[in-house]
Amino acid sequence: MNYPKLLKKGDTIGVCAPSSGVAPYLHKVLDHAIANVTGLGYQVIVTDSVRHDEKMVSADAKTRAKEFMELYTKEEVRAIIPPYGGEFLMDMLVHLDFELLKRLEPKWVCGYSDITTLLFPLTLQCNIATLHGSNFMSMGFKEIHSSDLFLFDILSKEKSVQISSDYFGDFVNFGDETSQVYCLDKKTRIIALGCEEPITFSGRIIGGCMDVLCPLIGTKYANLNLFQNNYQADGFIWTLESCEMNATQIYRALWQMRENNWFKHCNGILLGRPRGYAPQQDFTIGDALRLAFQDLDIPILFGCDIGHIPPQMQLVNGAYAIVECENGKMKITQELK
Repeated sequence: MNYPKLLKKGDTIGVCAPSSGVAPYLHKVLDHAIANVTGLGYQVIVTDSVRHDEKMVSADAKTRAKEFMELYTKEEVRAIIPPYGGEFLMDMLVHLDFELLKRLEPKWVCGYSDITTLLFPLTLQCNIATLHGSNFMSMGFKEIHSSDLFLFDILSKEKSVQISSDYFGDFVNFGDETSQVYCLDKKTRIIALGCEEPITFSGRIIGGCMDVLCPLIGTKYANLNLFQNNYQADGFIWTLESCEMNATQIYRALWQMRENNWFKHCNGILLGRPRGYAPQQDFTIGDALRLAFQDLDIPILFGCDIGHIPPQMQLVNGAYAIVECENGKMKITQELK
């Protein structure tokens, strides 16, 4: 696994918008994020298209790819953190030079939601570790929440430990940079499906947002074979979350992944809290998970701090991890080895 250099104070973080851009009413949040991250001791550069948003993208596909490649080839840029996700990152993939990316010194690329569409191919095709975690705009409020602040911690250390949250919730007001970013008022409890606690398992992390992962199936951007073959001795931990999927859609997505052998050599699965979820008639999330994972005989942990319902853990695709779960709490240790 090719790990980028560890991030240190004084390094430059690049912000580009490979999917949606930042609409004018959110420019103050972006400015506040830049100020907050600069205050942590990092340099920040922002590409031209970040402050534009039309037809749900920051710019045309070629421009978005060009701005990403320009950041990636800048020697001083050590990490790239998009403002947030969106809908159509996939249409810029054809304009990325993956062969060049393989040869270049690796950089940290971070984010979640539609940013999965970029992280997943980078890890699979280029064998580069990527980070499924906080987006840049989450840094743009009164203060950076500890869960988002941990992004900088995990990028600067070869080994890290995270414990599941005590409480989860939602954004307070995404357009108000003067407020706290989250209201966390619901008790977090990790649910172990089909196995008894205490639970321990390990493997290489891989995963992301199912809404945008599944459209990649069958394309050259989601060829898991080499990755699975290279690290099958370690086994894998899938980290999955969803946004806007109902119960039947979650089942279809997991079924599709399983039928394409994505869970081969899998030692365990971490499932985030599904945002925008609803049952379909009497078919629930429990039914979806039961049908999708029947006979797999591996630990499945549901309700994890992954994805669209904050807070979220910072998870490195490609890192070796050990997961421990007991009494509704989860601990994950990640090593860049």
